[in-house]
Amino acid sequence: MLKSWSAHSGEWLKTAIISVVGILVFLLMWSSAASNIHTSLGAFPGPSAVANQLHGLYVEHSAERVKEAAFYKRQEERNAKRVAVDPEYQPKVRKYTGKETFIDQILTSLITVASGFLLAALIAIPLGIAVGLNKTLNTAINPIIQTFKPVSPLAWLPLVTMVVSAVYTTDDPLFAKSFVNSLITVTLCCLWPMLINTSVGVASIEQDLVNVSKVLRLSSLTHVRKIVLPASIPMIFTGMRLSLGIAWMVLIAAEMLAQNPGLGKFVWDEFQNGSSESLSRIMAAVLVIGFIGFLLDRGMLQLQRFVSWDKSSAAR
Repeated sequence: MLKSWSAHSGEWLKTAIISVVGILVFLLMWSSAASNIHTSLGAFPGPSAVANQLHGLYVEHSAERVKEAAFYKRQEERNAKRVAVDPEYQPKVRKYTGKETFIDQILTSLITVASGFLLAALIAIPLGIAVGLNKTLNTAINPIIQTFKPVSPLAWLPLVTMVVSAVYTTDDPLFAKSFVNSLITVTLCCLWPMLINTSVGVASIEQDLVNVSKVLRLSSLTHVRKIVLPASIPMIFTGMRLSLGIAWMVLIAAEMLAQNPGLGKFVWDEFQNGSSESLSRIMAAVLVIGFIGFLLDRGMLQLQRFVSWDKSSAAR
């Protein structure tokens, strides 16, 4: 046991050292290349400039939160004075309308991608199971899947925007139209990898397992729950990981194109701003986008390891 733990620790340490060396080499190459690239807005930002900008963005966020707290405090004091003079007065609280900070944009994008991804999973996984179990349904739906699978989700964005504007016309919307547009776009790009991988995973279940289900005379629902889902979990999660990675990339592009709130809009606004700090702020956003994408993939991998009986299928 001690020997096994020692070997595992040694492997982990080796991986950590190699990763750190790789990052250091990348930073050196980036710093060297940046010093030799000059644009209309100045030198291309190196690691130190981007690090300073990340700190500055956090400081801006903290300052904005202080302003927000002061805004609500002033309203509270004003309303308290009005109520003291007129006990029948109904206090009104106006919403703070300050600009969204970089961290606010991150949260907006994360909420959008998570919502679109979950909506797609609720549609694609049950449909994929049905397609995998029923050859007739597979034959009927496969041409539709193959037709729409190659279409870029960004090609759907103008249509989604027009349909939402025409249908979502309530005076007091529960969600902003920009959020609905981004959510549907993310859902459309998540559907196909999840649907295809789920159906393939279900269709490729070993015949021995199917025979066991027949011998035990399991009901359709019990068959899916006890046999189909456990056996097809690796393929389902492969589709989910692919979908989540694609969704994150598409969302950023959609936010830039449609000017919907989020990290994509932050990047586009900085590009349009054209200040001396714009390049370093854009590069900071690029690094954050990449790091969040990495965390999303690792999180999905850990979830797969947690729910899968075959731990080796979720090794990477």
